[in-house]
Amino acid sequence: MRFVDDLYALYKDQLTGDDEDAVMIVSGVLQELSRAELLELVSQLDRDELFQMVGRYLIDQLREKMNREGVGPHPMSGFDGEVH
Repeated sequence: MRFVDDLYALYKDQLTGDDEDAVMIVSGVLQELSRAELLELVSQLDRDELFQMVGRYLIDQLREKMNREGVGPHPMSGFDGEVH
């Protein structure tokens, strides 16, 4: 995605390789964009990029909901996930 390439070019001299770098940069940039600008970015994604973005978001949201609801492995299940 060109937007990622542009972000990287703009901040590459400040990056340390830590995941926190990416989180801070992306969070800061996204906070400055309007809804219309965000939708424009999304419209530039090809199908695979859109699939990855939406898929990661949905997985993250589902994990958060499971954590909030206390959903986890069943107490009678073994390491392999099968009930014994």
